Amino acid sequence: MPPPPFTDRTDAGQFLARKLESFKDRPDLLVLALPRGGVPVAFEVATAIHAPLDVFVVRKLGVPNHEELAFGAIASGGVTVLNNEIIEAVGISEKQINATVAREQIELARRERAYRGDIPSPSRSGASVILIDDGIATGSTMLAAVRALRKENVAEITVAVPVAAAAVCNQLLPEIDSIVCAATPEPFQAVGIWYEDFSQTTDEEVRQLIKRAARQRVSSGA
Repeated sequence: MPPPPFTDRTDAGQFLARKLESFKDRPDLLVLALPRGGVPVAFEVATAIHAPLDVFVVRKLGVPNHEELAFGAIASGGVTVLNNEIIEAVGISEKQINATVAREQIELARRERAYRGDIPSPSRSGASVILIDDGIATGSTMLAAVRALRKENVAEITVAVPVAAAAVCNQLLPEIDSIVCAATPEPFQAVGIWYEDFSQTTDEEVRQLIKRAARQRVSSGA
């Protein structure tokens, strides 16, 4: 196996930012990060292209006793995306689905309160959004975010990630306006193997990055 292409999420964000230089200084632009791992990546992008940064909370729905495998996701705005192929393949019951959704809705609400603090959320209506995560494996989390954003009347959605499975990038295209998958190694296997440091991003790190981004916008007069 080749060595991981990214040292950490900061390195990945700087790499991705170079792929998004054409978006620099657009007045209608908003960078949205999927927390938690997408936030350090998106911070580097937002800083480089001079765009405001916010979080867009999405929670993976993990298969009971195998939570690393997602059978769907939920997002801000009440959107639920289910992967029926996985549900049928592993035999997840409706009761299990409902229990998982209810549990993750509680965590989604907690994170929405925790991440921003007293920083107001930028308006998303009419914005051209770049939606960022640290990678895409199954695509269910990103798809939930995209469908939730469509309900908020955004003008344009670009999905941008440092690393992803090529087939999943292609599957997302009909739902979005454009996609930037900076690296699409094969076989893909999992997002984490393409980072030397893939340690978990904490809630506090997310809060601090959102604050830093807001301060940078104020100091630049944006």
